[in-house]
Amino acid sequence: MWEYSEKVKDHFFNPRNVGVLDDSNAVGEVGSLACGDSLKLFLKIDPETGKIVDSRFQTFGCGSAIASSSALTEMIKGKTIEEALAITNQDIAEYLGGLPQEKMHCSVMGRDALHAAIACYLGKPAPAEELEGELVCQCFGVTDEQIKREIRQNNLTTVEQVTNYTKAGGGCGLCHERIEQLIVEVRGEQKKEREAHPSVKKLTNLQKIARIQEVIDREIRPMLQQDGGDLELIDVEGNKVLVALRGMCTSCPSARLTTSSIEAKLRELVAPELFVEEVDS
Repeated sequence: MWEYSEKVKDHFFNPRNVGVLDDSNAVGEVGSLACGDSLKLFLKIDPETGKIVDSRFQTFGCGSAIASSSALTEMIKGKTIEEALAITNQDIAEYLGGLPQEKMHCSVMGRDALHAAIACYLGKPAPAEELEGELVCQCFGVTDEQIKREIRQNNLTTVEQVTNYTKAGGGCGLCHERIEQLIVEVRGEQKKEREAHPSVKKLTNLQKIARIQEVIDREIRPMLQQDGGDLELIDVEGNKVLVALRGMCTSCPSARLTTSSIEAKLRELVAPELFVEEVDS
């Protein structure tokens, strides 16, 4: 019998923020009824501050799924997009005083719904759409890319752990051998990465976009607006940041110098490999 913390029980019997958020401007939906768990997360994000001012959810699933969803909506209120993206599934579990290992996939579902909702707000594809890959687990519809992501992010080393975090391998068991191969593959990649970059923590694409937008709003835009100019983030393609100058900046003879200054600030505060390209939009 699984042991549940008092906080898990509380969020299950008295879930917070249940239902539809009518004035939401970001929605993330993950899971499926066919696999037994699904979550729809609604966010209201203040465009001026980038902070999440309200959140609600609808969950179909077990007690841990409901508790994880409820906890997540409490955790993210008042946080900026970047702060919310930094929340891991482990953070959700810890907030609840721990989850049974067999139920960790519920915290993963919460994290994925949050990332999907923020991607919706930013006009980007949901992370799950970027993890299509090869179908490994027929029973629960889990791909190799999804499995590899959880191995990396949660430091998984056994098939049982992969099942706990993704459900993959929890049905017929025919995919166990392939899961073992993926564990070996990822652990090998991680070893090479540590040897090459022992202290570098790579940002996810969503985290990078959110951090770039935050630096623009906090550090760059106020400076430009003092002289009647402005700046809009158009897109981020790998390490290329596409921006459009607005207002007086569009006719300024020093526009190229302005772009260089923007690039220097983003390299300083976000990532040293970034470069800025001005576009007409």
